[in-house]
Amino acid sequence: MNHQTIMQNAEARRSVYALDRNLPLPPEEIAAIVRHALKYSPSPFNSHSVRLLVLFGAEHEKLWDIAADVLQDAAPPEIFAQQTAPKLAAFRAAAGSILFYQDTDVVSDLQQRMPLYADTFPVSADKEFAMMQYAIWTTFAAARISANIQHYNPLIDEAVAQTWQVPVHWRLRSQMVFGGIAAPAAEREYAPTEPRLRICGL
Repeated sequence: MNHQTIMQNAEARRSVYALDRNLPLPPEEIAAIVRHALKYSPSPFNSHSVRLLVLFGAEHEKLWDIAADVLQDAAPPEIFAQQTAPKLAAFRAAAGSILFYQDTDVVSDLQQRMPLYADTFPVSADKEFAMMQYAIWTTFAAARISANIQHYNPLIDEAVAQTWQVPVHWRLRSQMVFGGIAAPAAEREYAPTEPRLRICGL
């Protein structure tokens, strides 16, 4: 593998919303991708504050059934019927979900041990889970698995925690829905890099 391969995988990583259950890899290999990212993604102070819950099959469906139940009670009926319900059904039709958590006990411990930097640790933890998302998502793209990221937290937090016995100090941050490509992402235009990039010394 060379740097160009990594760059090509980064280009292939897109938010795809039309997903199905026709995965090019078995669940065990997908779990291995997630485990690899969890082990090798950068972690500030080697703190490892990210926690993951990976759901396949009926467990994945259960997540989006929970979301539908919660949001049906929270959203206006017309909005739920016309907008929210179709989105949730599309997520449910995918192959699986990865729930990204932040272990708040780890962050609190760092703040107590190094109070001078206490304000920076929540930000550092956010960066850790963002890098892990990117690592998983880009590896998925290389394996021809597509995904999108959702943020139905905190609305679904309590029901999810009860269903999968999630520790109280795990804070839900996002949900990655993944699957086969039922329909590719639309072509997109990228903003020019010049106004956002400065290079000195060349």
